[in-house]
Amino acid sequence: MKTKKVSIANVINIIVMALLTFICIYPMWYIFINSFSSAHAINLGVYILPKEFTVEAYKEMFEIAGLPASIKIAFMRTIIGTTLTLFCSSFCAYLLADKDLPKRKLLYRFFILTMYVNAGFIPYYLTISNLGLKNNFLVYVLPTAVQAYFIILIKTYIESIPSELIESAEMDGAGLVKVYIKIILPLAKPILACIVVFAAVNQWNSWADDMYFMQGRKAVDLHCLQYVLYTKLQSNIVTSQAGAAAGAIPKVSSQSLRMAMSFITIVPILCVYPYMQRFFTKGIMLGAVKG
Repeated sequence: MKTKKVSIANVINIIVMALLTFICIYPMWYIFINSFSSAHAINLGVYILPKEFTVEAYKEMFEIAGLPASIKIAFMRTIIGTTLTLFCSSFCAYLLADKDLPKRKLLYRFFILTMYVNAGFIPYYLTISNLGLKNNFLVYVLPTAVQAYFIILIKTYIESIPSELIESAEMDGAGLVKVYIKIILPLAKPILACIVVFAAVNQWNSWADDMYFMQGRKAVDLHCLQYVLYTKLQSNIVTSQAGAAAGAIPKVSSQSLRMAMSFITIVPILCVYPYMQRFFTKGIMLGAVKG
């Protein structure tokens, strides 16, 4: 009787997990099949397999002027921005975790306050302009170098590391930076892996800073992939609407182009995430709960 109950429970678990897996995978599959379907088929509905197979959406996307340069900028901002965020936020968290730091609680509350209070976009725009960051690659990476949310997660994790390790290193003559590099960074790998995922996704998907701060001829070679695809999609929508008003069916619909763009931009993150997954759950739990 007990074996039968266990078997029923296993079947229910398999069904539930299969359903959850389908719910997670199907949106990606839906994007994929629609990106290879014609405009006419998409209007009728594509749900299981591509209909009226075509690669016109991908051909039009890869013919975008400046696409190779934008891909390079997107990868550069993701790698450099993520690395800068990781080291700046983790070092700041390490300092705030030091109980001997003067005014430590005041500084920590100041960082937390920035999560809830900001001056608005206009002062931010003026600050960026006055710092000379307009039409400058650094505008992608410097404003996100220190983030309060990441500091909270890393600080909480560092506080769970036995203080005897740090004290022992200091007694052996290790300074602040050496303790950070030799002790903190290796032991904080799980939470740092979580920060890498968060920061990389944020950098890869960002395009608003490009739209606001990259203007004129000086910024032609500094546009990132997301913004270039966004502008192409907007122009395609206008063209499709004009064609529809004239009674013509567009060769590539804005819907199929959007699906192709979404699929291409998702792939790099999908390649990074599985590698970081082994650290993700452990890191986010230990970084969020003290004790």
